[in-house]
Amino acid sequence: QVQFVESGGGLVQAGGSLRLSCTHSGIAFDINDIGWYRQAPGKQREWVARISRGGMKNYAGSVKGRFTISKDNIKNTVFLQMNSLEAEDTAVYYCNLGSPAFAYWGRGTQVTVSS
Repeated sequence: QVQFVESGGGLVQAGGSLRLSCTHSGIAFDINDIGWYRQAPGKQREWVARISRGGMKNYAGSVKGRFTISKDNIKNTVFLQMNSLEAEDTAVYYCNLGSPAFAYWGRGTQVTVSS
């Protein structure tokens, strides 16, 4: 497996919540920074959140206070808990390294927030 695998997206009403998951069979999450990114229709892909190998977390201003990134090193999985979702959060969500590598982009998972 070269690409990250994302899951957990769906259709949710504004104000609702979703939890996304991300995994990769060949990259150890305990020694790599992992980031979540998203791409809305007609827009460039943007960074959303990052968790360092040591567990430090950073967020884009647009999601700070609403989204929480976390990881399970044993399961080699990174999560993105998304609360208080807004229509502007509608996008395909991807994960990748903290400094993303082109070859690792997966299919992403679609998040659609209805207003």
